Amino acid sequence: MIDLTKAIGIAVKTGKVSFGVNSAIQNVKNGKAKLIVVASNCPKQIKEQIEYYGEISKIPIIIYKGDAIDMAAACNKLFIISALSIREPGDSEILKLVETDNMEANIGGI
Repeated sequence: MIDLTKAIGIAVKTGKVSFGVNSAIQNVKNGKAKLIVVASNCPKQIKEQIEYYGEISKIPIIIYKGDAIDMAAACNKLFIISALSIREPGDSEILKLVETDNMEANIGGI
């Protein structure tokens, strides 16, 4: 099982990641993101907006179990992060989390 926190950290170090809600919305609208990660305490209206555009663009959205401060710690940043866009995963296996979730959903898992 892949640890989401470690996978985010590796993606930040080796891949292309954009931080912030505004860039997440732009990347999901433009289809530039491969994955969006949203903190659990992201405001409901913003989370719904990101999920809406993700559904239209067929870009997966993962809700991070920690809050924005926890996600900032995972990214090794000194500012809070409510959402981040993974444009290139680098050495991270974060996109495998999405493939696993889709397979479980199709089989009738979670």
